[in-house]
Amino acid sequence: MTAGLLRRDPLATDLRALGLPPGATVLVHCALSRVGRLAGGPAALLAALRDVLGGSGTVVVPAQTAGNSTTSRPFRAATAGMSAAEVAAAEAAIAPFDPEHSPTQGMGIFAEHVRLQSGAARSRHPQTSFAALGPDAARLTAVHDLDCHLGERSPLGALYAADAVVLLLGVDWSVCTAFHLAEYRLRRPPVDRAYRCYVRDAAGRRVRRDFRAPDLHDTDFPLIGLALTDTGAVRRGRVGGADCRLVGVRVAVDFAREWMDEHRR
Repeated sequence: MTAGLLRRDPLATDLRALGLPPGATVLVHCALSRVGRLAGGPAALLAALRDVLGGSGTVVVPAQTAGNSTTSRPFRAATAGMSAAEVAAAEAAIAPFDPEHSPTQGMGIFAEHVRLQSGAARSRHPQTSFAALGPDAARLTAVHDLDCHLGERSPLGALYAADAVVLLLGVDWSVCTAFHLAEYRLRRPPVDRAYRCYVRDAAGRRVRRDFRAPDLHDTDFPLIGLALTDTGAVRRGRVGGADCRLVGVRVAVDFAREWMDEHRR
């Protein structure tokens, strides 16, 4: 036994104490380094989650891939100040999205670990896909329309319908993807803007996709999270060394919609 390493059983104990219910569908946003040194790395956390959830529970993670898009923040930052020819060369080098093989980008090692599991399913959006593992994985990821990054016709809509929960594990409210679903339900929803990305089609060809979809924003998510916490609807605790929050998707989305309707201009 290696001293100082966290194992699945204590992690499962912490998750139960936090209030994660058996049989739940849980959307996990995770900074694994905040949890601590794990015996088995991300596999230990996944095993602990599945111990708590049991055979009827499903783990869902964001599996986003901003790098295949010319309209993403990372691409715009990387090409800022370049000449038109240099930007064109950078665009030509973009690898196309392939739901079976494209790794997650910026989502953390736990999300990538879930994506790689045998039996995992992944939605097909080239920018904002989700991966899931469990009996409801295929159903939750089946619909993800190109013009609906994080709305009703995405896994977030399915998670809302499934009465799932959100687990923020060592991360803050700024990454609470569920809040984006609320943006689609506002009295004045975000205006559409242009997006461009690259995908691999059924014949293996690199294909450009241009489309319009809502211009989503997350700058006020920390404020929404703090206000939601003040309602008493959020359970807080520690899993390993990580400060964690647990809340129902419906509670989070409904509250965020009301907050945004009142405070966004």
